[in-house]
Amino acid sequence: MHPFPLLKIIFTVILSSILLGLNFFATLPSWVWIALCRKTRQIVASVLGDRSTLTGLRLWEAIPSAYRQGHYFTDFWVTYAGVIPKEQHTAVGKETGETAHVERWKNTLRQRLARFVRMTLSFSKSVVMHEACLLLFLHRYNREWAILLK
Repeated sequence: MHPFPLLKIIFTVILSSILLGLNFFATLPSWVWIALCRKTRQIVASVLGDRSTLTGLRLWEAIPSAYRQGHYFTDFWVTYAGVIPKEQHTAVGKETGETAHVERWKNTLRQRLARFVRMTLSFSKSVVMHEACLLLFLHRYNREWAILLK
C-alpha cells in the first residue's frame, strides 16, 4: 500500500533489464527486469527471467497498482510496447537522458555485486543464489534511498 493513499500521485517509472549471467543448468542467459521510480530512485518491482513478453508481463504484474498509473520510459525493446499501455509508454534512446537513473542503477549493481559483472570467483552457478543476493541488494538499496529521502 502506498504511504499516501488519499492523494492521486502520478509516478514516472523507468523499466529496464540487465544481463544476470548464464543459467548454469540450461546455459541460457538470465535477465533481471526492474521498474525504478524516477522521483524516489527506488526499485518498485523486479523479476528474473528471459527477455520474452511473458517475463515482461510478470514485471508489469509485480508493479504496485499506485505505480501502474504513471508514465513509463523504456528503451526500444519490443516487449515493453507489448506490455505497457500505449498512452503510458515512451520508448527513448540513452541520448535523451530519460533512462539515466536506471543506467546509473545498473552501474551501482555491478560495482556492489561482483557476481553481476562476469564469471569470476564470486560467480555462483545457482540461480537461486543469484536471486537471493539480488533481493538482499534491492532491500538494502531501497532502504538507503528511504533514509536519504527523509
